[in-house]
Amino acid sequence: MRRLTRPPLPARTSAFLARCQERADNAQEQGTLDIEREWRNARQRKALTGVLDTLRTMSGPHWRCMYCTDSHGCDIEHFRPKKPYPTHAFHWLNLLLCCTTCNRKKGDQFPTLNGAPLLIDPTMDDPWEHLDFEPESGLIKARYDAQSDQRSPKGLETVRLLALDRREVPVGHSKTFRRLKRTVERALDAGGSAPALIAELLEEDDHGLLPWCFGEIGRTVEPFSDLRLQQPDIWMACEAAFR
Repeated sequence: MRRLTRPPLPARTSAFLARCQERADNAQEQGTLDIEREWRNARQRKALTGVLDTLRTMSGPHWRCMYCTDSHGCDIEHFRPKKPYPTHAFHWLNLLLCCTTCNRKKGDQFPTLNGAPLLIDPTMDDPWEHLDFEPESGLIKARYDAQSDQRSPKGLETVRLLALDRREVPVGHSKTFRRLKRTVERALDAGGSAPALIAELLEEDDHGLLPWCFGEIGRTVEPFSDLRLQQPDIWMACEAAFR
C-alpha cells in the first residue's frame, strides 16, 4: 500500500457527483432509497468516467489496486461501503480504485473504533505508520510499536480484512524489493548523484516500498544500511525524498 495524493475532480464530474448524492439523500429521507440501484444508474453515465480516469491517474501507470498495490485496479471502490454509509456513496473523498480480490474480501465490512476507521485510507493515512514489510517473505503485516508494546490496531484490521499476510500479494512486493536492492547495490559500486539514484529508485518502485526501505526498519537492512553508512549525503537526500 502506498501513500496517495488525491487531486480535485474535473468540475463537471464533481457537479455530477453532488447531484447524485443529493438525489440519494432525498430518497433516504423519504424511505425509498435503493443505493445499489442509484450507483448502477450513475455508473452508466459518461460523467462518472471522470472519477475512474482520475483514480487511475492517482494509482500510477499500472493502475495498481490502492489497497494491495499488487493487482490491477479495475473498478471504483467505496472506502465507507455504500450500503451502510449511503450518505458517502457519491463523495469524492470516499472513492478509491480497487482490485476484484480486495473488493470481494472487504465487501460491506468497515471496522471502526469509537467511530474512527480502522481501515487504512491511503489518501489520508501514511500506510507505513501502520504496516510493516518482511523482506524474506514479501509479506505485509501490522507494524509493531515498541513504545506501546503492541501492533498498530489500524494495521491489524487492514491486514486481517484484506488478508495481506496470507494471499499471493508477496510476489510483486518481493520482485520490487529485489529491484530496489539491486539499484542501491549498483549505486554503491559505481557512485553517482543523489538525484540520479532517486529517479532510478522511483522508476523501480511499483509497490510503494521506498518509504519502508528508507524508514526506521528498512535502514537496518542491507544494502540500504550500507548506503546510509558509506554515502550519508546521498542517504539523507533519499530519506528526505521518500519519507
